[in-house]
Amino acid sequence: QVQLVESGGGLVQPGGSLTLSCVASGIIDSINVMGWYRQAPGKQRELVANIVDGGSARYAESMRGRSTLSRGGGKNTVYLQMSSLKPEDTGVYYCWSNHLGQISWGQGTQVTVSA
Repeated sequence: QVQLVESGGGLVQPGGSLTLSCVASGIIDSINVMGWYRQAPGKQRELVANIVDGGSARYAESMRGRSTLSRGGGKNTVYLQMSSLKPEDTGVYYCWSNHLGQISWGQGTQVTVSA
C-alpha cells in the first residue's frame, strides 16, 4: 500500500509563493502518476496538477502559469511550486497517486492565502 506524506502548507499573503512536497513510501517501483488535488471550504475536491512518470505535467486552468509540478529528490517525490497566490487558492491540498489503478491519498496540508 502506498503511503503519501505532504509538507509545506501554511499561511501566505496574496501574491506570495509556496512549495508543497509529497513523498511516497511503501512501493519500490516508480509510481505511474502523481499529483495534487485541493478542496476549498464548501466545495468539491478538484485537480490542481498531475504528472506521469517520465512525462509532462498537466495543470488545471486556474493554476496554469502560476504553478510548476515536478518530480525529483527521489523517483516518488513530487513538488508543487505555486506563485501569485490568491485567496481563492485557500484549501486543503492533497497529494494523490495512481499506480496501476491503485489510488492513494495523503492526509492533506492546509494552504491559507490571506492578508
